Amino acid sequence: MREQCCWMHKSGNVLNSLPKVVMAKAKSDLHEIWMAPTWKDAEMSFDRFLVTYGLKYSKSAHCLLKDRERLLTFYDFPAKHWINIRTSNVIESSFGTIRKRTQTAKGCGFRTTMFAMMFKLAIGAMRIFRRYKGRALLARIVSGSVFTDGLEPRRQAVAV
Repeated sequence: MREQCCWMHKSGNVLNSLPKVVMAKAKSDLHEIWMAPTWKDAEMSFDRFLVTYGLKYSKSAHCLLKDRERLLTFYDFPAKHWINIRTSNVIESSFGTIRKRTQTAKGCGFRTTMFAMMFKLAIGAMRIFRRYKGRALLARIVSGSVFTDGLEPRRQAVAV
């Protein structure tokens, strides 16, 4: 099973181990990786980041390097899905609403009351969800279609 690591969290972890002086440049270099149009361009940007920061800031480079494959998994999916795959913020923002309210309430008495409140909060948060782009391509992914750099290769007619 393929797994995608969240770029927002990974970027934060990488930047936390850098001095503030180089953070802005490093952030820009990280953006170059995950915003690259092709997997090959991303690999080149990744290697450039490791060369630029690896010797002086080995902790930061190791943090990025250990999840290399998991960070670039999204290139095996349709390009329309990339915005949703690269980050887990969609999930976290909806649970953030629930977490905020449940901590404020500090216990709603019964367990069923708490679940009912959480359910209603989730329904309310659903209204602001960003729609998943390229929903029509999900069936192709499930059926095993292979995508390279976000594009599905043209199907060739099989001669009988």
